[in-house]
Amino acid sequence: MDVKFTDRVTVRLISADVGSTLRAINERGIRLYDISAGKDAMTCAFAVRSADFSAIEAIAQRRGDAVTVISKSGAFRSVARLRKRSVLCAGLAIIFLLTMWLPTRVFFFRVSGNKSLPANAILSVAESCGVRFGMSRRALRSEKMKNALLESAPELQWAGINTAGCVATISVRERQTETKKGSVNTVSSLVAVRDGVISSITVERGSGLCAVGQAVKAGQVLISGYTDCGLTIRATQAQGEVYAETQRELTVIAPASGAQRGEQTAQTKKFALILGKNRINFYKGSGISHSSCVKMYSESYLTLPGGFQLPIGFVTETCVEYESTETVSATEDSTALEEFAKNYLSQQMVAGQILASRLESGVEEGFAYLRGEYACREMIGKVRNEESLDSYGN
Repeated sequence: MDVKFTDRVTVRLISADVGSTLRAINERGIRLYDISAGKDAMTCAFAVRSADFSAIEAIAQRRGDAVTVISKSGAFRSVARLRKRSVLCAGLAIIFLLTMWLPTRVFFFRVSGNKSLPANAILSVAESCGVRFGMSRRALRSEKMKNALLESAPELQWAGINTAGCVATISVRERQTETKKGSVNTVSSLVAVRDGVISSITVERGSGLCAVGQAVKAGQVLISGYTDCGLTIRATQAQGEVYAETQRELTVIAPASGAQRGEQTAQTKKFALILGKNRINFYKGSGISHSSCVKMYSESYLTLPGGFQLPIGFVTETCVEYESTETVSATEDSTALEEFAKNYLSQQMVAGQILASRLESGVEEGFAYLRGEYACREMIGKVRNEESLDSYGN
């Protein structure tokens, strides 16, 4: 075995008879390497294995010789150097402990199998059940955790948690919700949604219970799904269109004056650190800005290769302040309020139009107002399901 690949010690021997001491060492079965003569006949140097140094020291002591260590190499020397570097030793110890501890923990979560239910919603439910960053893998994969997840999310039919390294995958199966389609035997009628005077009626299926020029009230049946055929009553789904002339009242209020943003006067930035659910602000005050300030908010989280996001984020809030000047609002002119009122009424009607209007506008206590009464022609029928009857009228 070559001494270059083992721990060795380079020794200097001082003896009255160097040759005799070397023979005594050789007789003990100790191999010497790289023997070299010293400055005089009483000294020499050689290398031996670290394990044989104590035996050589004992031989030299019996013969009255002296041995001193010149240098050390190999693992023996490396360990001796490490003992002098406490920071490196502490770092190696921490790495070793982390290597043993990290595989027992879960730091990242994924969701698979979800279709309609968002992944963030499932992770939020899982967090409420105790799933958190850095939790034990054994506790995560317990049946108690799975049952808690199913109890907290009724939309889930099954849930399973698998772990691979520090990543946990929450596999779910959603409940199959059957959409109830209207049966052909369902009975429905058309009823009035507003008071009005019937202007036109078209019955495609069912029995019409109103006529043109008749005044009706909200909730009154216009087209019934039941038809009296003498001995029997036929039930069906009522279909048709009923238009009526209706009256609507609307009041619109808006500020008579407002503020206009001018030139930028100042800009400040605030920073914060997010650690899990905790936030550390690096600024003083509540952070609530006044009305003349435009606030921009941004968050950025640390992400590892592979797309794994750590619960460590940085927040930047930029507040830009502007000059504000008071301006007269265009709402003092009733034209803008009239347009708003017409658009609003058109959106409230299923189908129809405004026939006539009577408007009153003005300014009171810093507010512009518009009060209007509108005569409209609109569709007022809506479908209402009825109780089904058998062939005997029960």
